[in-house]
Amino acid sequence: MRESRDVFHLAIPAYDLDETLQFYVSGLGCKLARRYDDRVTLDFFGDQLVCHLSSRPDVMPEVSELRMYPRHFGVTFRELPDFESVHELAQQRGLGFFADVSERFVGRVEVHRTFVLCDPSSNLIEFKWYVDHRMMY
Repeated sequence: MRESRDVFHLAIPAYDLDETLQFYVSGLGCKLARRYDDRVTLDFFGDQLVCHLSSRPDVMPEVSELRMYPRHFGVTFRELPDFESVHELAQQRGLGFFADVSERFVGRVEVHRTFVLCDPSSNLIEFKWYVDHRMMY
């Protein structure tokens, strides 16, 4: 069983490591753990995010052409002020929004607030906060 000292690891494609660092470190405030010629490893809200240098597609999709499902990742916050702080930070730093704050499943126990960012490599990152934190899982 995972313990609080353990971290989740996720690897995603990155088409430009400098742009990736700008977005995640300078934009979202993630901590750079390591940088190599072919990847960067980040402390992404307490978990490990590895952005591997990948070939850029010949034609990059427009943000409006991207789809959340089946692939996206993100953070679910237990506390509303943490969710709001990251949203405000993303707005202030002009990070690419795929979708601004909305509520999902209104009228149900799993109601939650969410917003989605799009990084420079078209990876979608969702941030959530559940009214009832028991619904986080």
